[in-house]
Amino acid sequence: MDSKYIKEDYYIEFPEKQNKIVSELFFWVQQFCLGILVICVAFSIFAKPVIVNGDSMNPTLHSKDTILITANTFSLKRGDIVVVTQPWERDESIVKRVIGLPGDTININFETGEVFINGKLIKEDYILEPTRLYYDAKMPITIPDGYLFVMGDNRNGSLDSRSGKIGLIRKQYVFGKAFFRVRPDTGSLIYKENGNG
Repeated sequence: MDSKYIKEDYYIEFPEKQNKIVSELFFWVQQFCLGILVICVAFSIFAKPVIVNGDSMNPTLHSKDTILITANTFSLKRGDIVVVTQPWERDESIVKRVIGLPGDTININFETGEVFINGKLIKEDYILEPTRLYYDAKMPITIPDGYLFVMGDNRNGSLDSRSGKIGLIRKQYVFGKAFFRVRPDTGSLIYKENGNG
């Protein structure tokens, strides 16, 4: 007895309107996924979020603030807020403000709390109080090529370049500079301007 095979084809036809809706939905899902991918790539290349730990940058930054940093450290200038990964005894990154660049001579009058760069008094409207804590710093100090002098804005509550524990910062250890901060209490995004430009 001969066997017979029956092949049946099933077709589903969508109305034209339904085809258009599915096509439109697919387009927007595709655009959304592409947008997420672009944002992730941009953040991994151009900006990274960092959480501030401690009060050494008060009143500008507070503990638990999130700052966005850019890896562009080629154009560092006085007043920039930077994240530094230079090794030291606590083995953790620090967030400080750039005060002195290579070739600058820094002098601090710890009695008056005033900071001088190349003999000129600098305006520091971002600090919590005058600079009176000196650690083991010997002033004046001239910054050699490839190094930075950094301090926290909370001058009397910051371990920074005034201490031999931190010292001058080698530029290669500047992980990035801050350009935005997110305040956890408000959730708002606030632009942080440089102090000394």
